[in-house]
Amino acid sequence: MTELMLERKAPRDLAEITVAEAMHPGVLTCPLETSLRDVARMMALYRIHAVVAYGEDGDDVEGPGLWGVVSDLDLVRAAVPGRLEDLSARGTAVTPALMIGPEDTLQHAAQLMSEHDVTHLIVVDASAKTPLGVLSTLDLARALAAW
Repeated sequence: MTELMLERKAPRDLAEITVAEAMHPGVLTCPLETSLRDVARMMALYRIHAVVAYGEDGDDVEGPGLWGVVSDLDLVRAAVPGRLEDLSARGTAVTPALMIGPEDTLQHAAQLMSEHDVTHLIVVDASAKTPLGVLSTLDLARALAAW
């Protein structure tokens, strides 16, 4: 068995580490009507685990903006009955998109993920309108291993 060597930093509690320190910067978005097959292609191409479904004026969302998150687990659940072509981001995304600020702590992020049973949080600016990045459970695991 190969031993995985991670860079260890001075020990810190999750309450001391900010979301900004652990998140992936940037967000990949898709329109609500994007098929799950195309969402899967996006995830494979960019080697990511979630895509943010973005609503526009006229959609049955509260104005333009973040709407929901389609994760790799959502794709797996849709693939089992063979529904990747039938379903869209709108029909699959976990809604509403759970948002968190970059200055929030990883402890707060872990609490949100646990309470809402989600694997991804969208990191947004102070106005909660501009996505800055994504925080995943893998990012939390990396932080736990490093600090």
